Amino acid sequence: MDKKIISVINQKGGVGKTTTVINLAAGLSEKGKKILVIDLDPQGNATTGLGLSNTNNPDQTIYNVLNGNKKISEVIQRTNFENLSLITSNVDLSGLEVETAGDSRRAFKLKDELTLILNDSSASYDYILIDCPPSLSLLTIMALVASDALVVPLQTEFFALEGLTQLMKTIQRIKNNLNPDLCIRGILLTMYDRRNKLSGEVEKEARDYFKEKVYQTVVPRNVRLSEAPSHGVPVLIYDKLCPGSRSYFSFTDEFLNQDKPVESAA
Repeated sequence: MDKKIISVINQKGGVGKTTTVINLAAGLSEKGKKILVIDLDPQGNATTGLGLSNTNNPDQTIYNVLNGNKKISEVIQRTNFENLSLITSNVDLSGLEVETAGDSRRAFKLKDELTLILNDSSASYDYILIDCPPSLSLLTIMALVASDALVVPLQTEFFALEGLTQLMKTIQRIKNNLNPDLCIRGILLTMYDRRNKLSGEVEKEARDYFKEKVYQTVVPRNVRLSEAPSHGVPVLIYDKLCPGSRSYFSFTDEFLNQDKPVESAA
């Protein structure tokens, strides 16, 4: 099966995970790809950022799937954007770890549910994007077990790479024990400030270390990027021409190019 299920992950908060999920989803859906976003963060920011409420349908959330009360197909909601569906999240999700403590298969719950969707031809999504919480908790483990590949937003500031080492260790553990095919699809540099020497230094370090795994696109610090979620729309729709949008359009193209079949040099 091709690499459809992509988690956007970094255990540090405030690095642009949700912004990346929302705008990659919007960019892909504008290109005619069918996208399902799963909000796996109890804060529910991807939910509100895509214009849905995280309080209106409390039983129609990912929490109710992971605790066994609903099938995943019952909680998928349409957004106002064509080709883009969402499974919402809310603060109930933060109780999951304690509630499922006795379940030895709990790390596989999300994977099992997603397998049902992927095998259901009527729900053929081109990509399923998972917005992970800012921690290495059970929810993150569930996402890592369910994913084919990971996109890691990396904030270009001090200590960014230290946090990444910890994430890499977790990814390696999951690969060794639970999901051998998991891979890093790419690292996206975010909150880049051209006037700040540190941004350039972190970029250089990241590219030296991770080589071609680092996307060419860098996402700048941009006021519009932080305004858009409060209007419940991706920045790509809120303000198509701002620097943040331009970088996410470019990132969407780069992301899609990774799945183009490589022409064999015959």
